[in-house]
Amino acid sequence: MPEEKDKKPIKSFRDLEVFQNTYGAMLRVIKEVLPLLPQSEKFDLVDQLRRSCKAAPRLIAEGYAKRHQKFGFQKYLDDAMTECNETIVSLDQSRDLYNVDPKLINELVDLYDKSGRQIYNLSVAWTSFKDPKRRPSIDTGIVTS
Repeated sequence: MPEEKDKKPIKSFRDLEVFQNTYGAMLRVIKEVLPLLPQSEKFDLVDQLRRSCKAAPRLIAEGYAKRHQKFGFQKYLDDAMTECNETIVSLDQSRDLYNVDPKLINELVDLYDKSGRQIYNLSVAWTSFKDPKRRPSIDTGIVTS
């Protein structure tokens, strides 16, 4: 984990680690997983997986543009977390139904799971930042009023 002094300032959505993670994972899904799925899944699992993996980084980028709005960024973060979860289910299906490389799938599932937690933590931090009356609990990360 980088020390505080090693962290770069956030100047763009591209500086967000969660954007970098979801974008990199999207590239791997499209290049390494989709070609392994059967042609019979072209209009179902392949299409759904392609759309959900592309959506997460797009939603983070789009939400970042609305970070000045009280609920704008929050909505996009919620949607990005939804897309991460949907991608996890589709990856699990790829592994369990079609025996797509379990090591690859598990790595990607772990990355999307981590990204979902990062999005949630960003959402909590953003809510606390925007509303000084709400503070994250030091021990649990749960926001209390």
